[in-house]
Amino acid sequence: MRVVIAGYGMAGARLAEEIRALDRSIAVTVVGAERHPAYNRVLLSSVVAGNMPVRSVLLHDEEWAARAEVDLRTGTSVTSIGEQLTLSDGSTVDFDALVLATGSSPLLPPVPGLAGADDVVAFRGLDDCERIMAAERVAVLGGGLLGLEAARGLTGRGVPVTVVHAAGHLMERQLDATAGATLAGALGKHGIDFRIGRSAIQHRQGMGLVLDDGTSVPADLVVVSAGTKAETGLAEAAGITVAGGIVIDDCLRTSDSRVYAIGDCAAHRGSFPGLVRPAWEQAAVLAKLLTGADPSARYRGTRSVTRLKAKGIDLASLGEAHTEPGAPGAEVIRLEDPSRDRYAKLVLRDDVVTGAIVLGFPDAAAAITQLHDTGAPAPADRIALLLGRAAPPAGAAESTVVCQCNGVPRGRLVDAWRTGARTVEDFAKATRASTGCGGCAADLLALTELLDQESAPR
Repeated sequence: MRVVIAGYGMAGARLAEEIRALDRSIAVTVVGAERHPAYNRVLLSSVVAGNMPVRSVLLHDEEWAARAEVDLRTGTSVTSIGEQLTLSDGSTVDFDALVLATGSSPLLPPVPGLAGADDVVAFRGLDDCERIMAAERVAVLGGGLLGLEAARGLTGRGVPVTVVHAAGHLMERQLDATAGATLAGALGKHGIDFRIGRSAIQHRQGMGLVLDDGTSVPADLVVVSAGTKAETGLAEAAGITVAGGIVIDDCLRTSDSRVYAIGDCAAHRGSFPGLVRPAWEQAAVLAKLLTGADPSARYRGTRSVTRLKAKGIDLASLGEAHTEPGAPGAEVIRLEDPSRDRYAKLVLRDDVVTGAIVLGFPDAAAAITQLHDTGAPAPADRIALLLGRAAPPAGAAESTVVCQCNGVPRGRLVDAWRTGARTVEDFAKATRASTGCGGCAADLLALTELLDQESAPR
């Protein structure tokens, strides 16, 4: 069996690991366009903020491929799919199964002067971090998740930042208008200047942006964070079905029975969320299928949580967050406290949490996420739940998922603590917790402190 993985990002790297954990006999080739080892793209904003060194976001060291007996080819890419695969360096590779993990590419708004400019960077790769950290004044084009994380990281370093966002409120895909406005207020207190509801109409090299209201945003670097597009060109050229992303079934198979797809490039049941957890769950399922470890394994979709990783801000959004009071069949409860930068919204149907926005209520986020994932009935006291004061269901503590990206429950973390885990790095090594979006790192430290206190002599 010869498996080729086209793409050495978070999805491709995880698939290679999962295959090797199940079977050492399968020949695995990984082809990656970038020359350095795979890295955690989600944590790049932490590198920009100066909270993490580059080495901390690398998923593999230089010796990983040799240890894993993987044929790793970096600095090249698959250019065509036929009886063999042709690579950009002119070589060919035989395969029995090809997995497309080609990810996505940044969208560049059609602003005159933006394309090809030396002082414009699309924040997507490890190489972009150095350029961003060297800037003295930055304009961020796009008030989505990654743009806001980059902006907050830069202000933490003392760099003036202005965010230009054409929509009426921040993170409009994940937040309603009230939450977006509350978030803007919270981030504004950390030094970020916002131009919301404004569009850039021109980029001037070395000077910044001109907006549609005639004002300008001075900047020596423009960071573009205006969304992404699934990388589907290779699949389209091979005649594989594409609809926004590479269309896959529950076995992660494309319209070509030899070809599979996972991660940002894949569209499963019309959805391609572009988050860590779905990609890693897809990798786990596909590894079981390719190795024969579990021929019945299927990917049914992922209930994902969007978290903003910005210092001083605690935000989670999940499910049908845009449902408003009065929607048929929905119970919607909201708490608004804009002066304290807090907002909470809970959406339930038949006592089951189907959506939520939780800003500034960190104690509530974990409980609400757990209820959403399990489908368990929500407590009758909805306000207590939103405030993080509701008692958990009996027996739920050990099964509560602490690391959403890797599906690590509290019980596994307690077991790791009992065997000596005390730091975030210890838990990551033992359970993979915190190696996704990194949002659970504080929870791991809090759990360690609690367990240490509980075990201390009295």
